[in-house]
Amino acid sequence: MTDVWFLIFGLAVGTFAARLGGILIGQRLPQGGGWARALNALPGTLIIALVAGQLMQGGPDEWIAGALAAATAFATRSLVLTMIVGIAAVYLLRLI
Repeated sequence: MTDVWFLIFGLAVGTFAARLGGILIGQRLPQGGGWARALNALPGTLIIALVAGQLMQGGPDEWIAGALAAATAFATRSLVLTMIVGIAAVYLLRLI
């Protein structure tokens, strides 16, 4: 039973350290300039990389869902709606 408590304590310390580290590092990030623009663009580029990888491995269902999601993105400029349309399209196309 003692091993379980050591595990719980260790995971709690690790989680706290990761969150505190994120806060401390985040305060030191540049607020302007090229690095700030690059860091602001990072989440979008990661999503694009994940989607591109899935499209390269996927079949027609994934490509159709990707096209629907891209059309939604261009029409609405809403990330949430684009993700909903893409996920729903893949789900529905795989059911057929």
